[in-house]
Amino acid sequence: MFLSMPCKRCMCLLYPQAWWITDSMSTDLWGQWVLTKSEWHYTNLKNYPEEYLQTVQATSVLACIFAILALFVFVAQLFTLPKGQRFTFTGILQLIACLCIMIAASIYTAELHTSESEGGYGHSYVLAWISFVLTFLLAITYLVLRKKSE
Repeated sequence: MFLSMPCKRCMCLLYPQAWWITDSMSTDLWGQWVLTKSEWHYTNLKNYPEEYLQTVQATSVLACIFAILALFVFVAQLFTLPKGQRFTFTGILQLIACLCIMIAASIYTAELHTSESEGGYGHSYVLAWISFVLTFLLAITYLVLRKKSE
């Protein structure tokens, strides 16, 4: 699979899930876009510590699962929770999702791309840390929030 693009900056529009970016490469958690002869080629990740990469991938997927599960539990608790009770179970699920996001981003920071001199963290890496903070704030909100009594 290849794409022909004259502009390196267009890569951000096409493939915004980058966790690590250089002038000729864009890497996410599942694969890598490499620029060769003015064409972008998608390849598998090579030369990565597999155990760390799989841990980052797994905890990222778990964070999504727990966040979605928390949404469904919140909706269910809106209709079943007695008035005046706290959304504790939803808050716990959000805290677990927050923990998974933190683990994924921390391992990525500490173990991957530590010896590379060129390149930088991409949009998805920054978004992971922002989502960690927002998920934590949401979890605290759920733990403090009470179902309104009329």
